Amino acid sequence: MKGFKNTMEKKNILITGASGSIGSEILKQLSELTDIYKITVFDIGTKESIKFFGKFKDKIKIVYGDITNNDDVEKVCHNMDFVMHLAAIIPPKADELPELARKVNIDGTKNLVHNLELFSPNVFLIYASSIAVYGDRLKSPWIKVTDPVVPSGGDVYAFTKIEAEKIIMESKIDWSIFRLTAIMGKHKLSKLLFHMPLDTALEIATPVHVATAFVHALNNRSALSRKIFNLSGGPSYRILYRDFLSRSFEIMGLGKLDFPEKAFAEKNFHCGYYLDSDVLENILHFQSGTIEDYFQHLRKTINPIKKFFIQLFSGVIKKCLLNKSEPYKAFRFGDEKAKARFFNNFT
Repeated sequence: MKGFKNTMEKKNILITGASGSIGSEILKQLSELTDIYKITVFDIGTKESIKFFGKFKDKIKIVYGDITNNDDVEKVCHNMDFVMHLAAIIPPKADELPELARKVNIDGTKNLVHNLELFSPNVFLIYASSIAVYGDRLKSPWIKVTDPVVPSGGDVYAFTKIEAEKIIMESKIDWSIFRLTAIMGKHKLSKLLFHMPLDTALEIATPVHVATAFVHALNNRSALSRKIFNLSGGPSYRILYRDFLSRSFEIMGLGKLDFPEKAFAEKNFHCGYYLDSDVLENILHFQSGTIEDYFQHLRKTINPIKKFFIQLFSGVIKKCLLNKSEPYKAFRFGDEKAKARFFNNFT
């Protein structure tokens, strides 16, 4: 209408860790909503993050800093209406650098919450936690949010997520916690591949699912306030890890999943089927598609030329992957402590 002025004040949103697979997808979606939101991203200034944020530099405010540095965090915590807290050290880096994982995931969350309490007391914080907090569920794969949190032995990442949840729940600010299932997006093949037992139940989600849930959460604060939810793609994304890997290997050109016995752990990881993922879905409406859609998308992302060379050298590639297997090394070289961690028939 001519002469009409939009007097609605834009809401301020802070995203920590916005250059990761989930954060980047959230940013893509929010960048289309800059007429109602002012977006600030807070992240480490790496070559990759600087390049990625450069695509949005005219739409967002970019602040580089260290979440373990209280002064850096304080700069981005003034007058925020919403915070999406995604910054974290995840596996396998969390396993390799446990002290860094504790500093970022626990101390970083303390810094964020402390400054929000001081400078944005009316903020709504949405935290990305993890299915890892439930620990090994091989024998009881059906998971509900009311289940006890019992991380697997040696899982530093799960421990840091539990501690971060406590910090948030005991804070003075408003919050909601989403315990994310296994998110299958831009994963690289690493030693973590062998930590998960082949009989593990998976109910995956994609970065698009998670991002959509976070964005829709902005308009559903009252339904989410001070509650914890399990987040996944839903029942149509359920599959056994053995089948998931087999199909992924075939699509990528790696051929059969023919690793030797004891290449994969037999226990002490996490994941399962979420019995109550419909609770969050009924509020936020973010689930879509099936596991078949995931595999079709994966097939489309594989460069034919790259796949040709992967097929050509698949034996060598799988041998290199096997060399990364910590369970296999433990079995071959008689590491009793590691064998007790990974296998059932050792104590």
